[in-house]
Amino acid sequence: MSIAEFPAYAREHWPSLRQALLDGSYQPAPLRQQLIPKPDGRGWRHLRIPTVLDRVILQAIQQVLTPRLDPGFSESSHGYRPRRSAHGAVKQVQRAIRAGCRIAVDLDLETFFDRVDFDVLMARLGRHVADQRLLRLIGRYLRAGVVVDGQLHPTRQGIPQGSPLSPLLANLVLDDLDRELERRGHRFVRYADDVVILVGSQRAGQRVMASIARFLRRHLKLEVNVEKSQVMPTDQLAFLGFSFRGTKICWSAKTMARFGREVRRLTNRNWGVSMARRLAELERYRLKNHAVSTGRSSRGPWRLARTQATQLTMSNGWLAHQGLVSVKDLGSRLLIRGEPPSADPHAGWWGGAGERITRLPDWPVCSCLNCTTVGTAWLHRATPVQTAVAIGHRRFSKCASVLPLTNTERS
Repeated sequence: MSIAEFPAYAREHWPSLRQALLDGSYQPAPLRQQLIPKPDGRGWRHLRIPTVLDRVILQAIQQVLTPRLDPGFSESSHGYRPRRSAHGAVKQVQRAIRAGCRIAVDLDLETFFDRVDFDVLMARLGRHVADQRLLRLIGRYLRAGVVVDGQLHPTRQGIPQGSPLSPLLANLVLDDLDRELERRGHRFVRYADDVVILVGSQRAGQRVMASIARFLRRHLKLEVNVEKSQVMPTDQLAFLGFSFRGTKICWSAKTMARFGREVRRLTNRNWGVSMARRLAELERYRLKNHAVSTGRSSRGPWRLARTQATQLTMSNGWLAHQGLVSVKDLGSRLLIRGEPPSADPHAGWWGGAGERITRLPDWPVCSCLNCTTVGTAWLHRATPVQTAVAIGHRRFSKCASVLPLTNTERS
């Protein structure tokens, strides 16, 4: 059954499905295994996909359980949670580095999704869910089996990647690890099964890795991949596609290499598509990976604003499209108003209302009503390109750095 066919099926069979869910007789269908290549090209990821009907039921369970479970999760957990993202996790690592934690413990949990113990998971789920029918239904989903090459194989452990409920269950299992790290007072960041602990010395990092590996083995029945886990300076850390140079965030070498491969694929002369299609695909990929040079460079937004590449790519038309108004245009509007000099606190700096402006600043003016009130010029402390690069960095919104000029700046 396809997704398009599901509404008609549900209208016809919903009464019997509802009764089966209520009396606990519903039996989920086995999962279908699908192999997809890993992003680094090393090996395959095993996706186990439920049927359309089971996906709808699992999504309904996820929407009911998330408001109950998510508020109790750690503030250092960022993966697959509402209003959280990988960018927030990377920013938290940056804050820990700025606080002086320059050694990272990069923990890699060995095949985490395939090794989650059912008893451990259901015990933690039972702390929050009292409805035994729901617990039994989730247990049936976990033990539904998987079809591989037409053969049905039982599932005795693990949560399926590809199920709408799996990310929530993964966070629930690893919440015990978060609480243990918080109890010990460690700075850490976790995104799903990617864990980084920030400490002050190499020796402390080795000690933390050994003790956390014992905790995972004893309490959660999980193993740490010794070959991939390591203690390193934060300058050598690659986390969620980003690396750190001092306290600055930039793309990791793998991310940059993947970007280069994709650009070469889209610009390959042997790809038999029209130029319009090629440019459209490049534009789509560019929007997906915006500010490549800014993200890769170790320079901050202010220095990057003066580079030739930034000056050429961020034209006046692009800046106007972003909502940044030209100071010349704004000055013309102020002059047309014909206000007396006393009505504008910046009149002396502008040269007086009604007079010809002989010196114009390089700063753009925000176009929102709060920033450009009648008779008052509120100016950004940045050039147009500096403001645009800072917006690309997501350091602040278009109005976050809007301040009036001081007396010193007017002079």
